[in-house]
Amino acid sequence: MTAEKSGTTGRRSGAETRADGTGAKNPPDDAAGAGPGSGSPDERASGADSSGEDDTAGTVTSAGKAKRTRKARRTGAAKAAGAASTADKTSTADKAGAGTDKAEAGTEAGTEAEARDRADAAKKDGDAAEKSDAAEKSDAAKQDGTGDDEPADPWSAFGPAPEPVLGRPRRAVRAVGRFLVHEWTLAVVAALALAAAMTWPTLRYPRHTLPQDYWDPSLQAWQMAWSGHILRTNPAQLWHSNTFYPENWSFAFSDTLLGYAPAGLIGVGPEHAVLRYNIMFVLAHALAAFGAYALARQLGAGRIGGAVAGASFAYAPWLLAQAGHLHIISNGGIPLALAMLARGHGWSLRYGYRPRRRHAGWAFAGWLVAAWQLSLGFGIGLPFAYMLAGVVLVSVVLWFVRRRKVKRPFGRRLFLADVLGGLVFAAVGAALAVPYFKVAELHPNAERTIGDIGLYSPPASGFFTAPAESRVWGGLHEGARAVLPWHPEMTLLPGFVLYALAAGGLFFSVWRVRHRIFLLAGVLVTMALAMGTRFFGGRFTYVPLFDYLPGWSGLRTPGRMMLWTTLLLGLLAAGAVTAFCMRVRELAAERVPPWPGPWLRLATLLPLVLVLVEGLNATPQPVVPRQPAALRTVDGPMLVLPSSQNLDQPVMLWSTDRFQPMVNGGSGFTPRSQARIREATVSFPDYASVDYLRQIGVKNVVVLRDELEGTPWEGMLDRPVDALGVAREQVGEAVVFRL
Repeated sequence: MTAEKSGTTGRRSGAETRADGTGAKNPPDDAAGAGPGSGSPDERASGADSSGEDDTAGTVTSAGKAKRTRKARRTGAAKAAGAASTADKTSTADKAGAGTDKAEAGTEAGTEAEARDRADAAKKDGDAAEKSDAAEKSDAAKQDGTGDDEPADPWSAFGPAPEPVLGRPRRAVRAVGRFLVHEWTLAVVAALALAAAMTWPTLRYPRHTLPQDYWDPSLQAWQMAWSGHILRTNPAQLWHSNTFYPENWSFAFSDTLLGYAPAGLIGVGPEHAVLRYNIMFVLAHALAAFGAYALARQLGAGRIGGAVAGASFAYAPWLLAQAGHLHIISNGGIPLALAMLARGHGWSLRYGYRPRRRHAGWAFAGWLVAAWQLSLGFGIGLPFAYMLAGVVLVSVVLWFVRRRKVKRPFGRRLFLADVLGGLVFAAVGAALAVPYFKVAELHPNAERTIGDIGLYSPPASGFFTAPAESRVWGGLHEGARAVLPWHPEMTLLPGFVLYALAAGGLFFSVWRVRHRIFLLAGVLVTMALAMGTRFFGGRFTYVPLFDYLPGWSGLRTPGRMMLWTTLLLGLLAAGAVTAFCMRVRELAAERVPPWPGPWLRLATLLPLVLVLVEGLNATPQPVVPRQPAALRTVDGPMLVLPSSQNLDQPVMLWSTDRFQPMVNGGSGFTPRSQARIREATVSFPDYASVDYLRQIGVKNVVVLRDELEGTPWEGMLDRPVDALGVAREQVGEAVVFRL
C-alpha cells in the first residue's frame, strides 16, 4: 500500500514539471524530473520507496527547473544580439548599437519578469501538491488505524499471520478440553470422589455388604429391583408387587424409590441388587453435595463457600443415623432443582433479579428434577412439594402487588416453561399419591396419629447430640443418646463447625442483612417443626400441618425436617466463608508480589476441611445373609418361616431372582392379613394352619432351619405331617413343605 501511494506522489511531481511549460520545450529535463514513472523498473521501485520521505520534493524540482530555463533564455538573447551587430555594417553603427542595447535591456527585463511569474506559479503548484499528498497520507493513516501524530509502523507492510483453520478433530479436542476444565465438570468429579471417600468402606465389598444393617437396606434394594423388573415385564402391575401376598397395592406400603427404576433394569438377583444399592448409596451422597454446591453458587457464594454448603448438606453428622434409609439420603434433587429454577428465572440472593440471565430451559429442567425427587418418596418429597407451592404462591402475590412497577417479570417462554413444568410436577405428584390414598383407604391401621408422632419427636438436646455412627462425636455423646427415647431418629446434630460458621455468617457475610435474617428465620422454623410435639405440644407448628395438609399425617418422623435446617445453615455458612475468602484476596493483593502465601491459601480451605472431618463415618457394614437355595427353585405363592418385620426384609431381597409371590414383606406398618397369617402358622404344621394356607392360595412353605431358635416357630420341624397330605423335603439348609 505504501509503494502504491508513493508512485502516485511521483507521478504528480512529474505532472507539475510539465505544467510550467518547460516539459514541452525541454524534453530531456522533463524526462529527468518525471520521477519513478520513467526509467528502469529498479529506478521506479527506488523512487516508489523514497517518494514518501519528503513531501516538498515536487516544489524543489519546480524551482530548480525555472532557474535553468531563465539562464538558457539569457544565453539565447545574447547570441541573437551579437549576430545582429555583426551583420549591420552601416554608418549608423552607434545608433544601431544604442538600439541594440535598449532591446537587450528590454528583453532581459521581460525574461526576468516571466521567470519570476513562472517560479511563483511553480511554487503555488508545489504547495497544492504538498497539501494533496498530505491529505492522501492522512486518509491512508486512518485506514491503517494509525494516528496523525504517530509515526508509521515500519512493519505495516507485513500482514498479520492468518488464524489457522482447525479441522473437525482439532475442534472436537478443544471442545473436550474446555469441557474437562469447566467448573461444573470439576465439581461433579470432586463430588464423586468425595462421596466414595466419605462413604468408605461401602465400595470395598459392594456385592456382599450393606451400610448400617441389612434390614431396611434389603427392603430398598428389593424396591429398586422390583421397579426395574416390572417395568421390563408388566408395567401395569407396578403397584401390586410379589410381596405381602395376597394384598394388592403392596408396593405403596412404604416409599418406593421409583425414580431409581432405570438402575433396576440392570442385573438380576440378590448380588446385583446389593451392588446396585451400594452404587446408588454413594451416588446419592455425590448428588446431595453437588446440588447444594450448585444452589450456593447460583445464589452468589464463592467456590469454597459453595463447597462448604455442599459438604455440610451431604455429610452432616445427623445423616449418618439415616445410612439405612436411602430415601432420606437421596435428597440431592431438592437443592439442585432450586438452583435450576433460580438460574432459569435470573435470580440470585446476592445480586437480585437479573432479567438478562433468564433461561426458560433451566426453569423447565428444574421442574423436571423436582418431579424426579418427588418420585423417590414422600418422606422428604412431600415437604418439598409444599415448599414449592408456597414459593409459587408468594411469587404470585408479590407480582400482583408490584404489577404496576413490573408488568412483565419474565417473558412468554419462561412463563410457558413454568406452567408446563409445574403441570408435570403436579401430575407426577398426583399419580404417585393415588396408590397411597388407596392404601390408606384399605388399611386404616396404616394412618399415623398424634401419639405416633410424639414417640418420634426429639427434644431440644437432640440438636446437639450426634449418632453412634459419627466417628468424631459418636463415642463422646453416648451418654446423651442414652436418655433419648428413640435415638436413631432423635440425634440431629448438623455439626458444631456448621453451627459456628452459620453464626459467623449472621455478622460477616456477602449476603445482605435482610437475607441473613430470612435464613435465620428459616432455620428456627424448621427446627421447631423437627421437634414435632416437643415444641409447646406442636400446637402452633406441627399439629396444624398434621391436621390440615393432605398427606402430612403419613410422616411419622418429624426429625427429618432437619434436612431443611441443614441446608439453610449451609447457606449462612457459605456467605461467611465467601466473605472470608474475599478478605484474604484483599490482603494478598497488598503483598509484594501480590500472590497469597501458603498459609493464606490453607486458611481459606480450613472451614471445608473441618466440615468434612466432622462428617467422617463409623457406619458398620454387615454381610448380607446368603440366599437359601430353596428360594431359587420353589414356586409361589409361598410363605417363608420364621416371619417378622426384620426377618422378612432379607427374604424380599432373596426373591429378586424370580419374584415369586410370597406372604412375607416388611414396611412401615403390618397389614392385618399378614398378621393373621403369622398368628395362624405358629402351630404349623397342623391341620388348621395347613387348611388356612390352602384357602388363601399358598402352595409352599419354606422353613429356614437356622433362624428358628428364639422365635414362636421353634420346634416346628419335630411335628409329624403324615396325616396332613403334605410333602416335606430338604433343599439345602431349608425344609420345604409342599401343600
